[in-house]
Amino acid sequence: MIEFVDPRGEASAEEQAYVLSCDLRSNAGESITVALIANGFPDSELFVKKVGLALKQRLPNVKTLFWNKNNAGVAATEGMLDDIFATCDAAIAAYGH
Repeated sequence: MIEFVDPRGEASAEEQAYVLSCDLRSNAGESITVALIANGFPDSELFVKKVGLALKQRLPNVKTLFWNKNNAGVAATEGMLDDIFATCDAAIAAYGH
């Protein structure tokens, strides 16, 4: 007899509602700055820059700023995070291998 097992695990934490802190789509991104963060893997910089170009095509008024951690094995520095929090409304981070 074949037994099918659902590969999805059960969540150990209760779901929490998520409320957007800013709406990127309003006014085609007017007054919104998005951080683009490369993780340091090869081509992560190119990838997030292309994500930024695609975002600007969709939302021509959005502003993007770029950071590169330069090392995927470490967390972003406190200084980098401070800069991002001080200057950006949202962030897009590349990860992977």
